Amino acid sequence: MQPNSPWRIPDFRTLFTATALSQLATNVGHVAVPLIAVAELDASPGQVGALATLSTLAFLLIGLPAGAWVDRMRQRGVLIGADLGRALLFCSVPLAWWLDVLTLEQLYVVVLLNGCATVFFDVASQSVLPQLVGRDGLVRANSAVVTLMAAGNVAGRGAGGGVVQLLTAPVAVACTAVGYLASALRLTALRHVPAPVTKTTGAAAGLGAQIREGLRHVLGNAELRALALTASLTNLGLQLINTMLPLLFVRELGLSPGVLGLFWASGGLGLLLGARCARPVSARLGFGRTLGLAGLCMAPAGLLVPLVDGGVWLYVAGAGYLLTLFKTGMDNVLGVSLRQRMTPDALLGRMNATFRFLLTGALAIGAALSGLIGELASAQVTLWVGGALLSLAFLPVFLSPVRHRRELPREQAAPAPSGAAPSPGEAPPSPGRESGAGARSS
Repeated sequence: MQPNSPWRIPDFRTLFTATALSQLATNVGHVAVPLIAVAELDASPGQVGALATLSTLAFLLIGLPAGAWVDRMRQRGVLIGADLGRALLFCSVPLAWWLDVLTLEQLYVVVLLNGCATVFFDVASQSVLPQLVGRDGLVRANSAVVTLMAAGNVAGRGAGGGVVQLLTAPVAVACTAVGYLASALRLTALRHVPAPVTKTTGAAAGLGAQIREGLRHVLGNAELRALALTASLTNLGLQLINTMLPLLFVRELGLSPGVLGLFWASGGLGLLLGARCARPVSARLGFGRTLGLAGLCMAPAGLLVPLVDGGVWLYVAGAGYLLTLFKTGMDNVLGVSLRQRMTPDALLGRMNATFRFLLTGALAIGAALSGLIGELASAQVTLWVGGALLSLAFLPVFLSPVRHRRELPREQAAPAPSGAAPSPGEAPPSPGRESGAGARSS
């Protein structure tokens, strides 16, 4: 085992295992919940879109203040509390189904509150990671985590489709609740999570000032801004497609839930391969060139997904989905590592919350648009809109200073004081030079 390997750190192994359980639960629920709406409650395209919108709306409602709150809180408790809350919420669905009182309104409430818990879990987990593994271990650690997310997509969505087909969707949701509970229990083994590092004195003490500081750090930096735009466009396109897939597969094409689960699992396989290739490819080609060229080469793949139909076109669309997620897997490893490396510890929660606000806000908007286009046109038209966005999403990074970055900065960026302009150390690097002395998209 290499000296800077994150696997040498017990707390990283604990966080990794808990994240594995959480990801498995999330991906089983990703398949099961919309299938309950479609198969059990006869939901329309607009209702399916509303369900997907509510599942991510929390990031728009509380995403930015959540970052400031997480920077002030013990992140171990945040992670455990979020998992316990999600377990309780998903327990209510099979119970209501068993009592024959399950409604779309209950599903709406469950996914909305689950989104609130997920806001805190995601922000806390990405904020605690650099503190557990150190800045030098970030690429290895993020590669492991994104690989895990990809494996969760393959195993969780494949298993979710199978469980729905064999045992019904409500039973699959019960499995989701068990996964979140197991994750919470595993997180109790975290022992050395650092105390909050945010200083709450002077002008930065106010919540609004802290939120503005996080926004300025991300949007005032050309590299971070480009990463956020590319990832947001990717999420918007993927959500337009994914929201309509259950309705298209089950109702219009007459395919089974198992086939839908396998289609989604093909994307997870692409995510897995992209995550595994990110570090060796970036070491060979350069950090920024890998981000730019991967997007350019994979851009046409997004236009293959809307070709989904019976027969050979199902495989063509699956290949396009796999390639699209391959690019996303590389982006997640390299992009998340870059933004963590460029952010000081005191701003990690707010930086991650700003990205989550933008990226998952794009999911909420994409879900709403998907339902609207599905109602006014068709599910197939919705897929074409999503595919077009996926094919263009690489442009912000490709046209930014990120493309000229050879490697990660050797030193973290210094935070600008609240109310001040970004310091020269936050400026993007000149083309071909390293800045300073020295990533659903996530």
